[in-house]
Amino acid sequence: MSHKTESSLSDRSLIARHAGTVLVGQLAVMAFGVTDTIVAGRHAQESLAALAIGSALYISVYVPLLGMLSALLPIWAELRGARKPQAIGGSLRQSLYLCALACVPGMAVLLHPDPVLAWTQVPEALRPSVEQYLAVLALALPPALLFRVFSTLNQALGHPQWVTWLQVVSLLVKIPLSIWWTFGGAGMPAMGVVGCGWATLVVNCGMLAVALWLLRTQAMYAPLQVWQRMEPPNRAQLAAFARLGIPSALAVTVEVTSFTLMALFIARQGTLASAAHQIAANMAAVLYMVPLSLAIATSARVSYWRGAGQAAHAQQAVYIGFRLLALICIALAAIVFIANHWIASVYSNDAQVVMAAAGLLGWVALYHLADAVQTLCIFLLRCFRITLAPLVVYGVMLWGVGLGGGYLWAYHGFGPVASLASPVPFWAASAAALVVTAVVFAAMLRRALLSSSASVPEEGAR
Repeated sequence: MSHKTESSLSDRSLIARHAGTVLVGQLAVMAFGVTDTIVAGRHAQESLAALAIGSALYISVYVPLLGMLSALLPIWAELRGARKPQAIGGSLRQSLYLCALACVPGMAVLLHPDPVLAWTQVPEALRPSVEQYLAVLALALPPALLFRVFSTLNQALGHPQWVTWLQVVSLLVKIPLSIWWTFGGAGMPAMGVVGCGWATLVVNCGMLAVALWLLRTQAMYAPLQVWQRMEPPNRAQLAAFARLGIPSALAVTVEVTSFTLMALFIARQGTLASAAHQIAANMAAVLYMVPLSLAIATSARVSYWRGAGQAAHAQQAVYIGFRLLALICIALAAIVFIANHWIASVYSNDAQVVMAAAGLLGWVALYHLADAVQTLCIFLLRCFRITLAPLVVYGVMLWGVGLGGGYLWAYHGFGPVASLASPVPFWAASAAALVVTAVVFAAMLRRALLSSSASVPEEGAR
C-alpha cells in the first residue's frame, strides 16, 4: 500500500472518529437546553416564558463569544503539526487574556438586561424572573468560556474524548439538579426558572474544575508546558487572535440572528405558523450538529497538515471531509424529506400542526444540504485565514436574501409573485440564500487550495 493511500485511510479514520466524538458531545450540550425547557414547562407557563426570553438573550451573547474562541482551533492545530508543543502552551496562556476581554461585555449585558427587555417589550410581570435567571447565567459565563478554550485545545490536539465525556456526565448531573432546584424539596425552596440557571452554573464550574485537573495531571498535556508563569499580554499574538476571532464572532452573530429573527417575523402569522416553524427550526438545529462536528474534525486535520508543511496532505484531508459530508448529509436530508409527516407527528399530535410542519420539512432537507456545505467551507476557510470575505457574504445572503427576501415574499410579494403569509417563504428564501452561500464559499475554498503551498501563512485575516 502506498504512503499516500495509507495517509488517506488514516485521515479518513481520524476525521470520522473525531467528528463522531464531537457529535456526541454537541448533542449532550443541546440536551442541556432541552432539559431546562421540559423542567420549566412542567413548573409553570410563566417559568417557560421567562426561560425562553432569558435563553434567547444568553444565546445572543454566548454564541458569538464562543465563535471567537473556537477560531483559535486552526492556530493550535498548525502548531501541533509544526511540532511546537511549547508554543501551544504559550498561545493557550495568551488566549486567557482574550477570554477575560470577552467576559467583560458579555457579563455586562447579562447583568444589566433592562434596556433590551424594555426594547423587546417583555411583559413587566416576567422581568424579575428573567433578570434573576440572567444574573445567575452571568456568573456561569466565565467558566463556560474557559471550558470552551479547553474544548478548542483538545480539538486542535485531535483528542476530543475528554471533552465529550465531561459533557455527557455533566448532562447526567444537570438533569436532577434542574428538577430539584426548580421544584424544590429536601430542604431546598422552589426557585422556578432560576433553579435551572443555578444548575447550569454548578455544571459549568464542575466541568472547568475537572478540565483544570486533567490539564494538570494527564501526560498528553505535559509537552505543552501549560503551567508556566503567565506572560504579559503579547500584542502581536492577541491581534492575530482578534483578526481570526472577531470576524468569526460576527459571522456567527449574523447566522444566529438570521435564524432567530425568522421566528420573530413568522410569529405575527399566528400560533399555527409559529408551532410549525418551531418544529422545522428544531430539526434544522439537530441536523446542523452533524456538519458542525465534521467541520471541526476536518479543519483540525487540515490545519495539522498545513502546520507540518504538507500542503498535499492538507488538500487530501479537505476532500475526505467533503466525501464524508456528502455521504452522511445526503442520507439525512433524504430521510427528512421522505419521512417528513412521521417526523412532524413525533413533535405534535395536533393534525394541523403536523400538516404544516411536514410541508416545511421538505424545505429543511434542502436547507440542510446547503447548510452542511457552507458550514464545512467556512471552517476550512479559517484554516487559510480567510474570514472577512465570508462575513460579507453572510451579511448579504443571510440577512439580505434570506430574511429580506422571505419577509418581502411573505408580506408584500414582488412582481408577479403574490404575497404568501406562511413560514414557507422564509424557509425557501433562506434555503436559496444558503445554496448561493455554499457555492461562493466552495469557490473561495477551491481558490485557496489551488494557491496554497507548503509554507504556513501569516496569522492575519484576508
